[in-house]
Amino acid sequence: MSETALRDVNTIPESERNDGRFERWNRELWSRDGNSEVEYIGSENLNTVEDVENCLKTLLSRLDSKDWSSVCEALNDVRRLSIFHKEAIVGVLNDVISLIVKSLKNPRSAVCKTAIMASADIFKAFSDDIIDSVDPLLVQLLLKSSQDKRFVCEAAESSLIALTTWVSPILLLPKLEPFIKNRNPRIRAKDSMCVCRSVPQLGVDGIEAFWIDKLIQIGASQLSDRLPESRDAACTLLLELQSVYEKSHVLKPTAVSEESAIASWENFCQSKLSPSSAQAVLRVTNITREGLVLGS
Repeated sequence: MSETALRDVNTIPESERNDGRFERWNRELWSRDGNSEVEYIGSENLNTVEDVENCLKTLLSRLDSKDWSSVCEALNDVRRLSIFHKEAIVGVLNDVISLIVKSLKNPRSAVCKTAIMASADIFKAFSDDIIDSVDPLLVQLLLKSSQDKRFVCEAAESSLIALTTWVSPILLLPKLEPFIKNRNPRIRAKDSMCVCRSVPQLGVDGIEAFWIDKLIQIGASQLSDRLPESRDAACTLLLELQSVYEKSHVLKPTAVSEESAIASWENFCQSKLSPSSAQAVLRVTNITREGLVLGS
């Protein structure tokens, strides 16, 4: 504990050191000095809520408390309610999400990380039902996954993986698309990775019917991005699109040569992209194709 912190302890009246106020103050102090021990409980280790009715009565007020430890406890209750009693929390879910967003903005790492974990459990529990409320959560998770505090960043990345796993891509991709052009390169990179994870879940028919024209634009734009995470996600996305395009347009029951398949993909890229962007996309996809052939 720092010398300043020790001096602060000595200013507390003796009468207050013997009640709960000092204990709460002490927890705050250790957290301020970076030594707070907070237990982060994995979803698989959470238990059911014994008294759901009473828990719900105080849930919103506890989530909005000025006592950070009470907020963390309430966030864990949100997680338990979502996992074991999701029907009970539906009626206040919008209010809960607003307060989770508030916790995601909290400068105290313990509150922020617990809110991130709560977000992941909500995505898994409510899946597509959460789509109308996902925007503010998505903004904060992209921000947190792009910051320098490693343990918060990793938790946010895990929550984004939960989002792309449990929410239908046809609903989620329109939410992700605007962040591809964000001014922050780290946010663009995290968003590109989310897009890359979501697209394969559309399936061949979904990609071809709704998204391939737009997705090739997204992939091409990220190939020249500043961060390698964006470029790697773009390469993966473009290879997926190439595979889907060739399955749906070329690899019909009638046999065709590999040269015809390549030509068809080239024509598609050239029809949808600027000459320089088409050339960059074709360079990536052709080099990968050649590598696969050499490795086979």
